[in-house]
Amino acid sequence: MGSRLSAISFDAHQPERLMHFWSGVLGLERTDDSDDGVALPSGNDAGYRLGFRPSQAQKTGQNRLHFDLTSSSLEAQQETVARALALGAQHADIGQGPNASHVVLADPEGNEFCVLEPGNGFLAGCGFIGALACDGTQTVGYFWSRALGWPLVWDQGEETAIQSPNGGTKITWGGPPLIPDPGKDLHFDLAPDGDQRAEVERLLSLGAKRLDSANGEDGAALLTDPDGNEFRVLTPR
Repeated sequence: MGSRLSAISFDAHQPERLMHFWSGVLGLERTDDSDDGVALPSGNDAGYRLGFRPSQAQKTGQNRLHFDLTSSSLEAQQETVARALALGAQHADIGQGPNASHVVLADPEGNEFCVLEPGNGFLAGCGFIGALACDGTQTVGYFWSRALGWPLVWDQGEETAIQSPNGGTKITWGGPPLIPDPGKDLHFDLAPDGDQRAEVERLLSLGAKRLDSANGEDGAALLTDPDGNEFRVLTPR
């Protein structure tokens, strides 16, 4: 029994518009299905999709989860930034300072993301979406390692990171203190290998908690991880 990471989904006020932005930035064509709704492939070996799910949630602070995009050269970094700005991104200040070598942007709905400078050895070979960088504790890194069956590839101090055995995007957690829940963020959608109810019980035994709303309209089970981040366990396909 286990789950695979089906999608990393954005809360979106305008899913189509947000999908078109990320499609243009990443150079990916949409691939929708009944679980993910409006979606894009991730374009790397981790195998997840990017989902864009309708939400009325209001963003009240910096996202806990954001993408780090890699660059093969300074010119490639500049091209990614210029492309994103042309598609509707804006520069964002999350305290990176004027001498930062990476560029912080926000998409049209305010979701922050970073365009990294070339030469990042930790993300070498991870693909264009090099990392999903998360604000989170060591405990939540351990939880997601067990939940997804992805091994730890970094575990020092209170920082952790996991990666699919197939490679691709790394998911990283920077340790405490946690920033406040921003209300509108990115979330994990899990596809269980077998029975949904049994998988929910397994995740609860690992430290997840049920939300009061229990299940979404599509039959997905709604849970939170040990840091309080919402995620969904989909119905079996």
